[in-house]
Amino acid sequence: MLGAMHAKAGSVAYRIEYTDSAIDDIAYFKKYERVLIVTAIEEQLTYEPVREVRNRKPIEPNALARWEVRVGKYRIFYDVEVIDVVVLIKAVGWKEHNTLYIRGREYQV
Repeated sequence: MLGAMHAKAGSVAYRIEYTDSAIDDIAYFKKYERVLIVTAIEEQLTYEPVREVRNRKPIEPNALARWEVRVGKYRIFYDVEVIDVVVLIKAVGWKEHNTLYIRGREYQV
């Protein structure tokens, strides 16, 4: 796994889980987009998923998720269970200008 190569010594690897809805969101994309998205999830969220960096941040309270990762135009929304060491991918979409789309439909966060 590529994410393991970027691990800091002593870092704990988080287990990545997907909601059924997130699996459907990813399936909506073309194959090359799915590969890009899943690779980004594995590389960016396996270690230190609650560390804020340029393309990863907590978002305002909402019904979707507590965190967002930006990968080009794509947006990955997730929650973290620190005690259980789990990252739960809840939704995946893309942004055009300031509009978020999930499975081709506009979504308000």
